[in-house]
Amino acid sequence: MKVLKIAGASIAAFIVVLVLLLIVGVPSGFLTTSIQERVERETGYKLAINGSTKIGLWPSLNVTMKDVTLSDPKDRDINNRLTAASIEADVTLASVWSGKPQITELLMVRPVLNLPLQRERVRDTAAPAKPAGTRDAFSIDHVIVTGGTVVFSNVRDRVENRIEGMNADVTVSADRKVTISGNARTGEYPLKFEIKAAAPPPPVERQNIPTEFSIEAAGLSQAPVSGKAEVRLNGSVVMINGLSGMIGDGAFNGWASVDLASKPLVKLDLDFQRLKVAGAANPGSASAPWSNATIDVTGLNYVDAQVRISAAEISYGEAKFAPAAIDATLMSGVLKTRISNLGAYGGQANADITIDASAASPAYALQADLTGVRALPLLQGVADFDKLDGNMQAKIAVKSTGNSQRAIMSGMNGTVFAVFQDGAIRGLNVAQMIRSLTTSPLSGWQENKEQATDLTQLSASFKIDKGQATTLDLNLVGPLVKMTGVGTVDLGTKQMGFRVEPKLVMTTEGQGRAAEPVGFGIPVIIDGPWAQPRIYPEMSGILENPGQAYAKLKEMGKGLFGPNGAGLDALSGLLGGGQTGAGGQGSGQQPGQLGGGNLGETLGNLLQGLGGLGAAPGGSTGSGAQPSHGRGIPARPQGVPEQAEPQPAPAQSDPLPPQQDSQPMNEVLRQLFNR
Repeated sequence: MKVLKIAGASIAAFIVVLVLLLIVGVPSGFLTTSIQERVERETGYKLAINGSTKIGLWPSLNVTMKDVTLSDPKDRDINNRLTAASIEADVTLASVWSGKPQITELLMVRPVLNLPLQRERVRDTAAPAKPAGTRDAFSIDHVIVTGGTVVFSNVRDRVENRIEGMNADVTVSADRKVTISGNARTGEYPLKFEIKAAAPPPPVERQNIPTEFSIEAAGLSQAPVSGKAEVRLNGSVVMINGLSGMIGDGAFNGWASVDLASKPLVKLDLDFQRLKVAGAANPGSASAPWSNATIDVTGLNYVDAQVRISAAEISYGEAKFAPAAIDATLMSGVLKTRISNLGAYGGQANADITIDASAASPAYALQADLTGVRALPLLQGVADFDKLDGNMQAKIAVKSTGNSQRAIMSGMNGTVFAVFQDGAIRGLNVAQMIRSLTTSPLSGWQENKEQATDLTQLSASFKIDKGQATTLDLNLVGPLVKMTGVGTVDLGTKQMGFRVEPKLVMTTEGQGRAAEPVGFGIPVIIDGPWAQPRIYPEMSGILENPGQAYAKLKEMGKGLFGPNGAGLDALSGLLGGGQTGAGGQGSGQQPGQLGGGNLGETLGNLLQGLGGLGAAPGGSTGSGAQPSHGRGIPARPQGVPEQAEPQPAPAQSDPLPPQQDSQPMNEVLRQLFNR
């Protein structure tokens, strides 16, 4: 009886242990070595199981490995190619006995896949031969990935990009239908994908695999991408033939191939019905400084590409072009893009764009030629600039370097020529601005959506050196205004400085009139921020040549101050308005006369007085001098005998008293020029 009791107790203990093993799992450290050896033999990668390994028997046979690391012994830059917090595999018991495990479900928790980024392609890289007998070594029906991460990195360049939060589900049916679906996050943008394929019987290499796909990637495409193709694997090359699909509501077709050996080489040839390309980031208001945010183009170093894109219509931001043909090559970090015969708003455009990302500071170059293009829709769609309209021709050849908008604009060099014909300057009335300068300086462009300045031609050529764009041939010709000028634009700080010579048409006959336009007589300065510059007459122009300024203002009197100078009535009291006319009657003044003389003579006397401020005291006229009616220095009054030559002053004579300011003249200057 005692023996039976001991045997019964032993059996009960064994049953308890067996139940516990079924529930908790069998410690299987002894399996670690065999698993590692088989993985290394079949893949060439080294497997390290740093945590525990267990075999569960309930509800099905399963193996769980904690803290798993898969590494490539030949890769010195990346220590661990794949890591996972845990990997759990459910296996059928019958397949284990047969020696060909059938994994019904494989669960990977928080895996991290590290993919190296290489600057140079390693040529003639042969794929390692697969060991015999390993082609059907195992099969997997279902794979689940939770919390996965894909890391693209180059340790030497200190570059790293991630796809994080990846959740994926892969199923393989009995008839080899493969479905892959999942979501992830690239930076701040969500990513969603679904792929369906019909795998052929093994081996799949060099066989067509019908594939359908759909991708939603807000950071890469403005609209969802869906399509189908015939995929073929040829060693390290993935060939995609018969490619067709939709980007948003635009159809496309073509072919592609990707060589995954070493540095990827992508070849792509696509034809689109409609293609929408995201425009440049909003530069903000014209008064805001250029951004110092880093423009990252380092990714161009880690892929080579040959791309040809054609489209019946292509949209860039709000601008539309039709048709379009774009050829691009990317080799060793240098992207070269050629745009040929681009249909652009009634004209054509050709351009060559180069981005060299191989150096620490990227280099940019643009050569463009635009002919017969309507300016308003192009500039408004591309740059959100709606101030110029007309037929535009332009030639641009510029280059720069830098990692930000401000650095690129500040370091720009090259030349730009542009001409606008038969159009308008929208929101500005240039003639009215010039007339306004006779009363006060202007602050800003005096924009008004209801106004415009018709132009026959506006042209300028700029030479750009280190962000300083200088022109010597600014020329504006319109029905009511003409203007020439020179100046410089500081592209980096958005500042400008121009000296222009405006001329107004004093009749309504426009440019077809018989008389020449009347010049302002005084150069006009435009300086300050290009969004809100100061616009004012150049005072030095008055002092350097008062006679010319007098003549021009006299000629412009009717146009600037109203008929017969009525607009200057407020100044009559300052220039002798209380004096009587030639006949001694204060009421005898005619319209347009001030201080007993006409408007032109009054302004002439004023300007001549400005010109003589620096004359010697001996050259001034006496109190009996009469107003001069000419443009030159006033003549000696008749009837006054010539005086003898003045004797030299004694050496010890007292210094002359300082010249006193003329309050009436100061007031006139303030009224005329706000000075």
